[in-house]
Formats: sequence, structure tokens, C-alpha cells
Amino acid sequence: MNSFIESIADRIRERAKGLKGFEPLELKPELRNIYGKLGGDDLFIVNELNRARGFRKLHLETAVIGSSLEILHSVFFPEPTFDLPIFGVDIVVVPEGVSAAIVDLSPVRSNLPDIIEYQLNQIEFPDFKIVRKLPDWGDIFSSHVLFIRPINSQETDLFLDVVDQFLTIVTSYSALINPQAINSKSTIERYEAQMYYCKQQKRNDKTRNVLAKTFSPNWANQYIEMVLFDIPTGFSKEEN
Repeated sequence: MNSFIESIADRIRERAKGLKGFEPLELKPELRNIYGKLGGDDLFIVNELNRARGFRKLHLETAVIGSSLEILHSVFFPEPTFDLPIFGVDIVVVPEGVSAAIVDLSPVRSNLPDIIEYQLNQIEFPDFKIVRKLPDWGDIFSSHVLFIRPINSQETDLFLDVVDQFLTIVTSYSALINPQAINSKSTIERYEAQMYYCKQQKRNDKTRNVLAKTFSPNWANQYIEMVLFDIPTGFSKEEN
């Protein structure tokens, strides 16, 4: 793997393993390590799924398509009973270098928790040369989202530092708060916001198209629904 992706993945693993109650999530072996062919290139996907106190799923996916594309995708999905944002990071590497790097703590209600908002405001974001435009479905991201194309190793190091700060903020805050009732208004609002987050992420057709070409459209849809952006269970408006 690209050294930048390896560095991001190692930092995510380190922070996740430090969470209270960290443990593996069950995943079928055929979905943990995936192999296929795309236009003559080998495609490898490795999924790491865990959970911890406050987080229903800690997902880290790395993928390689021949020598043309390397991808890191990670999302920390909170339990809706906890007032936690969604941590997410995506890295795309092509032969010319890192083409995209995005990280965010996405709100699952109208605003981020006050403490997290305050801490994010204290971060001095580097002056990256190329800031990329968010996709049209990007209303799920916070005002602190960082989406760039780093131009050199100095900028990738700076981006890694921002990722680490985001991880520190969300993991530290998760240890300080207690869950709310499963049928509380706030919990249901966070559940619905997480459903919307997943719905918007599914509008990104690039992943779906690659998987559909490699396997099949049906397999791609199931993978996206079951592994990438599954919705939390056990919550509904009727419970409120």
C-alpha cells in the first residue's frame, strides 16, 4: 500500500483500539478479504470491522486495483443513543499521487456537540494549496470538513496531523458522555440523521460502478448496503 494510506490506517487502528469496549464485529470471510478482476487488473479489498463503547461500527476498508488505484475508506458510526458525530476519512491514490483526501466529523443533528465544535475551532488548519469542491450530496459534512489534493509529502504529513486531531477529539469525547434513552427524541433524531448520512453517501456512484463492473450490480448494491453504509437497527419513530 501507499505509505500515506498506511500511515492513516495505522493511526485509525491505534485510536480505535484505545476505545473502551473495543472488540471485533462479525463479518463473513468472503466480505473481509475480497478479490476480483477489473479490466485485467487484480482488485483486492480488505475490511476491518470493530465496535466500541459509543460506536456501533468502526470500519476501515483498504482497496487496491492493479497499479492504478489505491483507496482508504473509514467511518466511525456512533450508536444513536450517544451524542457523537460521525468520523469519516477517505483517501484516493493514483499513479500521479494522492488525488483526494477528505476528513470530517459530520453532525448527526442540527449542530455538532458544543465541546466538539469548540475544539474543532481551536485547530489551526494548514494552508493547503489545492482545496477540492465537495460533491453535490455533501450537505452531510460539517463546516470543518477538509477536502484537499495534497501536492507533496509535507502536505500529506499535515493532513495526517489533522486526521489525528479529529480522531483525538471524537474518541476523547466518547469517553466522557453517557448514552441517552433509546426512545428519546434526541436518539431518534440522531438515528434519522445517520440514515440520511448513509443515503447521501450512497449517491456516490464511483464505488458502485467499480464494484458492479468487477462483480455484479446486485453484489455491489448488497456490499454497499451491508458493509459500507448499513443503517442502525432497533430504532424507529414509533418508539418515541
